[in-house]
Amino acid sequence: MASKLGLLFGILKTATLMSFQIVFVIGEPQVPCYFIFGDSLVDSGNNNGLVTAAKANYTPYGVDFPQGVTGRFTNGLTMADIIGQLLGFSNFIPSYAMTNNGEINSGVNYGSGGAGIRDETGRNLGDRISMNKQLLRHATIVSRLSNLQRNKTFTNEYIQKCIYIIYMGSNDYINNYLMPNNYSTSTKYTPDQYATVLIQQYSQQLKSLYELGARKIAVFGLGFIGCTPYEISTFGTNGEPCVESINNATMLFNKRLKPLIDDLNNAFFDARFTFINISSISASQGAVLTNVSCCQTRSDGQCVPNSVPCSNRTMYTYYDGFHPTEIANRLLASRSYAALSPMDASPYDISHLAQL
Repeated sequence: MASKLGLLFGILKTATLMSFQIVFVIGEPQVPCYFIFGDSLVDSGNNNGLVTAAKANYTPYGVDFPQGVTGRFTNGLTMADIIGQLLGFSNFIPSYAMTNNGEINSGVNYGSGGAGIRDETGRNLGDRISMNKQLLRHATIVSRLSNLQRNKTFTNEYIQKCIYIIYMGSNDYINNYLMPNNYSTSTKYTPDQYATVLIQQYSQQLKSLYELGARKIAVFGLGFIGCTPYEISTFGTNGEPCVESINNATMLFNKRLKPLIDDLNNAFFDARFTFINISSISASQGAVLTNVSCCQTRSDGQCVPNSVPCSNRTMYTYYDGFHPTEIANRLLASRSYAALSPMDASPYDISHLAQL
């Protein structure tokens, strides 16, 4: 498992510098718009106005972000932000909560901390915008686009050229299955059964996204949740680097997600779904301090408000108990965009998906 968390910091640093170079040589966006679905790993402020513990609109979040505190659950840019830069977008894709009609042509970020594939996921934290609700919000955006462009046929063709990324499923474990005192799923389902149930619902959601006009869709697998500082401190590792039972459970989900992507591509001849293998990317590289949070954390794993984070943030994988630092996000984004291994993405990485 140690290899799952990283080899040498120099490798990560080199990959990060490469991603910086890619960002600055790109000119016009490679696609007309970019839509982002997911949880706190991509949330850019949608939870700020919600009644929830899952919000990052306070310091030390955003300490390295150009605009400071925005609601991003990291010290700087999220993985979704960096992918947007690699696609050539000069501005960050606006959150649904803050977007206006002048901005939606370039895309919208629907990500919400605590959100899951299942509607009840994350209710222990408070309000959140589940995947089903994010799809409803996207339907309103497509309608708004059609009204603005005053040509439904043009809008349909326009949104088919866009990139869609979905990073969902982590909370269905963290804030559902792994909380037997709050949820009954772990008593109803074995890990194998739960993965099957999640994939069945996810399949319907991805089909709904297709029906809303999406054609270039990158679906991210789950990372090693059992290696996060919070889960390690909560469950213990029995001498292993990570909580193996949690990683084994989430890998059951990943093993079903890749075949689902293949099935969707076979079912919809004009669609291009692709699987981004975050666990494979994470397995090969990482920062030096992997199981330690950069910021001081409270009992739920988030940063203590107004606390002072670590000064050497490029040496940490995790900013708080769950969320990657910007440097870790740069690694994940750069290899999602331009795969270094056939295991990173299948059948396309995001750079090739954009060209299709």
